Amino acid sequence: MKILLTGGAGYIGSHMAQCLLESGINVVILDNLSNGSRKAIEGIELVVGDIGDSAVLDRLFSAHKFDGVMHFASLIQVGESVTNPGAYFDNNIARTVTLLNKMVEYNIEKFIFSSTAAIFGNPQFLPIAESHPTQPVNPYGRSKLVIEQLLEDYHRAYGLNYGCLRYFNAAGAHPTIAIGECHEPETHLIPLILQVAAGRRDHIKIFGNDYDTADGTCIRDYIHVCDLADAHLLLFNALKTTYPTAHYNLGTGTGYSVQEVVATVEKVTNCPVAQKIEPRRAGDPAILIADGSAAQADLGWKPKVSDLETIIAHAWQWEQQYHVHATKNTGSN
Repeated sequence: MKILLTGGAGYIGSHMAQCLLESGINVVILDNLSNGSRKAIEGIELVVGDIGDSAVLDRLFSAHKFDGVMHFASLIQVGESVTNPGAYFDNNIARTVTLLNKMVEYNIEKFIFSSTAAIFGNPQFLPIAESHPTQPVNPYGRSKLVIEQLLEDYHRAYGLNYGCLRYFNAAGAHPTIAIGECHEPETHLIPLILQVAAGRRDHIKIFGNDYDTADGTCIRDYIHVCDLADAHLLLFNALKTTYPTAHYNLGTGTGYSVQEVVATVEKVTNCPVAQKIEPRRAGDPAILIADGSAAQADLGWKPKVSDLETIIAHAWQWEQQYHVHATKNTGSN
């Protein structure tokens, strides 16, 4: 079996590559390296190119017979999507359509899409199940929802079998600490707090402490990046034979407040974390928790390393290694 990973040199993509290799599956990565890192995928075949470049895709699909594509090559910064929506609609929609058209042309029948909880917008009920209305409140979430919607058209017209996986808060690092998370700029909570613990940042900004939660800070559902990768592989194996199309929310169903994450970092690292309370950010819901029961029931997926202490312990080991060696491993998605 051989799978193409677009954006495979990024944070989640590189962990997916490692998961596939550990399962004995051949991997080829297509990445333009705008946000990815060669160091994250050493020893894996890499084609440097863009998903919107038809000539690159022709060469790639002519040279390899792929059993399917896992698509991680997205822009992912919510704030940036608000200030520069055109870039997000170009990369996340238009270029993905180019990729899908080339897949149809070369008769590649399986597609796993890296989606997001941002397609749901502000929660109307919790935990968020697949049946929750999709009302994204930013261009990033909108760009992902458009692809989810057009995939159904590709299935009906061309027989493309697809699965959409909606992540909540991906976190952690591979247990071997060979790869981990370090976006540039970093915007995710856990690595930012760990940078404070490591002395690379003076304090962590906490945006709002007056939410309707036990300690006043936002609550989020954190899922280990390796558990995410496992779900992708399980769904890929189920596509076509069991489920021609599928949509799953991936989370643990347990939420942690910002203050609980800070306290757990202090416990795991034995380092103090200075805080600074800032005003709320527009559009931040008080609580976001996933109902991941459908993926567990249908696919037999079970998060194995997604308890908060394990996530932070792996991420802390990565942060220490990253800081000492100053190696760059950024992530596109």
